[in-house]
Amino acid sequence: MGLGRRSGVLNIARRYRLKITKVLEKSVPLKSNVSNAVINFSTHTVSLIALVTDQVRNGKPVVGLSFNSIGRYAQSDIIAQRMAPRLLEAKPESLLQDNGQLSAEKVLACAMQNEKPGGHGDRAHAASALELAVWDLNAKLNDEPVSALIARHFDRTHYSPEVSVYAAGGYYYPGEQAGRLESELSGYRDLGFDRFKMKIGGAPLAEDMQRIERALTIAGAGQKLAVDANGRFSLEQAIAYGDAMQGYDLLWYEEAGDPLDFELNALLANEYKGALATGENLFSRQDVKNLALFGGTRPALDIFQMDPGLCYGVTEYARMLTELESRGFDRKFCYPHSGQLLGLHVVAGLGLGGCEVYPGIFQPMGGFGDNTTIEQGTVKVSDAAGFGFEEKTNLIAEFATIFG
Repeated sequence: MGLGRRSGVLNIARRYRLKITKVLEKSVPLKSNVSNAVINFSTHTVSLIALVTDQVRNGKPVVGLSFNSIGRYAQSDIIAQRMAPRLLEAKPESLLQDNGQLSAEKVLACAMQNEKPGGHGDRAHAASALELAVWDLNAKLNDEPVSALIARHFDRTHYSPEVSVYAAGGYYYPGEQAGRLESELSGYRDLGFDRFKMKIGGAPLAEDMQRIERALTIAGAGQKLAVDANGRFSLEQAIAYGDAMQGYDLLWYEEAGDPLDFELNALLANEYKGALATGENLFSRQDVKNLALFGGTRPALDIFQMDPGLCYGVTEYARMLTELESRGFDRKFCYPHSGQLLGLHVVAGLGLGGCEVYPGIFQPMGGFGDNTTIEQGTVKVSDAAGFGFEEKTNLIAEFATIFG
């Protein structure tokens, strides 16, 4: 498919000399009371970002919007005290591409000035939100979706707006009633999903195996169901769960142990013959290199889940892909953790394997636009300019509060 505007031709001859005039951030609550095996999300927050520029459309400044994914906390202090001042104090021309639009790579480098190497964590999430806002801004200036802009930027000749998706749910709920899990997954199936993910590790092994078997009555086959332990297990527990699940032929077994315990992952890979998945809590190219070198990851089997909303944005995510592909791994085995519009556009733009979705939870960030339809586990990216936040009513209403 072509990478142009809706007319099929993108005019990139227009030149901008834009300037960032404001960097706005607001911490908002993540509306969810669910738990996985490790954390409860009821107190989690997210940073909303608005990059305001001196470019004007229809009498209003053109603004790049973003947020720092789901599952971590807002990064208000890092953004307000360190990164935003660096961007506002930089010479405007130092942040631009040749066409006069902002350079995501240069904005990221500027935000990271005077930061020591290593120790990624929270600052990676703060920088991600700023870097991703640049992609939203530039796509709006071009009147195109971010996915198309990413594809062209990275010379992807076979861009498709259609993305394979799976429904992530099966959390532990307070006072959970019998049949709730089956009802939840049935609802996802009715929405058009044909693959699902559920949590394990928050109950005794025998009880979790019963939950898996109940979920399989809805999924229909092991290759339609993935499980996620969220890093809960010791090596012994990880192997015990793997042994118990071996006969289910599951889609994948996710984050059995601590995400930086590459030895555990490698030893588990020797025992568990199905696909393992990890990476959502790895935030740099070096982290991914170490996973590939020491984590026992198996090409054409295991799944990589780095989240562009947590790992310094698209710029660093692309470096991660380069690292993996240089070591014989296929990007089609990359399924970013995210569950929202940021991840959807990155998956489509970079030609990855698929995208996670959180239907109805982690609002207002989780899920896609109001009128998005899922057909046989596939979503088509909207042709709305930017990430399409404006098509998600509850999310764009939250963004509006940034401006007071």
